[in-house]
Amino acid sequence: MTETEELLAELISCDSTNPVLVPGGVGEGAVAEIVARVLSEAGFEVEINEIRPGRPNVIGRLAGSGNGRSLMLCSHMDVVGAEAAMFKPEVTDGKMVGRGTADMKGGLAASLVAARRIAAEGPLAGDLFVSGVIDEEWESLGAVAIAESHRVDAVILPEQTNLEIVNEHGGFGWYEVEARGVEVAGIDAHLGIDTIAQLAPLLAGIAKLDRELLAAPGTDYGRGSIHASTISGGTQYPAYPAKTVLEIERCTIPGEKIADTRAQLEAIVAAIGDEDERFDATLKTIVERDALALDAGEQITPILRAAATQVLGSEPATRGDMGWMDSGVLVEAGIPCVIFGPTGGGEHSPHEWVDLESVEKCADVLEAAARAFCA
Repeated sequence: MTETEELLAELISCDSTNPVLVPGGVGEGAVAEIVARVLSEAGFEVEINEIRPGRPNVIGRLAGSGNGRSLMLCSHMDVVGAEAAMFKPEVTDGKMVGRGTADMKGGLAASLVAARRIAAEGPLAGDLFVSGVIDEEWESLGAVAIAESHRVDAVILPEQTNLEIVNEHGGFGWYEVEARGVEVAGIDAHLGIDTIAQLAPLLAGIAKLDRELLAAPGTDYGRGSIHASTISGGTQYPAYPAKTVLEIERCTIPGEKIADTRAQLEAIVAAIGDEDERFDATLKTIVERDALALDAGEQITPILRAAATQVLGSEPATRGDMGWMDSGVLVEAGIPCVIFGPTGGGEHSPHEWVDLESVEKCADVLEAAARAFCA
C-alpha cells in the first residue's frame, strides 16, 4: 500500500458513526485522535475543541511566513451507520470499499497527505489550516463551530466530486408533523379520532406540491422536491390511533429559500385545520439548510481549477450537485468555499467505495491549490 492508502485504511478501520443518527454510535473521537496525530507529526499546531462530549473538532495550523492568504482544507469525520464488516476496508481493482471511503474519509486522507507534503518543504506565505469536523451527517455542529472560530480567506471541502469542481449545491429541510387524536376501541366510532386518516390530506398536499415543483424550472443537476419520509401511528388493529407522526423532507435548489418551504407546509397544515375542527397537529422543524451558490468572483475557484488542470492534464468540469454539504454553513457565514474531491460512490450503502488513484490525484491538486492560493 502507498502512504495515502495506508492512512485511508486506518481512517476507515476507525468507526466514527454519528451517535445522533445511530443510538450508541461511537462518534468521531477516535478518528479525531488520528487526524491530530498526523497533523502534529507533520509540524502543525493542533487544536482539539470538544463540540459535544466525546466529539471534538480538530484544527491544525501551519503558520505562514507572512503576507499570504489563508486557506482551510475542511473534512467531516462522522459516518452513517454500517455493519461491522464495513469498517474492515477491502481493496479490489484499485478501489477501496468501506464505510466512509467516499463520504468522506477519502477526501480527509487526501487533505492530510497534502498537508504533510507542504509542511515538509516549509511554510507557505499564508496560513494553511486542515480540519476534521463532527456531525455533518446530522446538524453540521462542527462546521458551525469552525465558521464561528476561524475566519479564513477560503475553504476547499474535499467531498467526493469525481475530481470535478462543485460550486453550488442543494439545500434541505427535515420536518415532523405530529397529529393527536383519541384512542378508543374500533367499535366506539363516535368517540375515536383517527390520526392516520387525518394526515391523508397532508400527504395529498405534499404530492400536489411536488407536482408543482416538478413543473417549475430546475437545474441541470436536479430539482426542488418534497416527499414523505416515514409515517408511524397506531398500536393495534381494533383501536383508533391516538398519535401519528409523519416525517417530511424538502429538497431545495439555489434560488429557493428554506424559510419559504416551511411556510408552504404551514399553509397546508393550516388549511386542513380549517376544514376539520378535530384536526390537532403540530409542525416541528428538525433541520433546515439553505442551498448554496458560490459567488463566481471568488478567487479560490479559478486557482483550484488551474491546479486541477495542471495535475489532471485537462480542465475539470465545474458543476452543481443536489447533495447538501458543510460548505453551505461556511458560505452562509461569509467564508468562500468550493468543493473538490476524489472519485467514488455508494455513499450510505453497503457498497461504498473510493477510487484510490483519484485520492492520490486529489492530494496532488489540494497541494498545488494551497501553494498557489497561499503564495
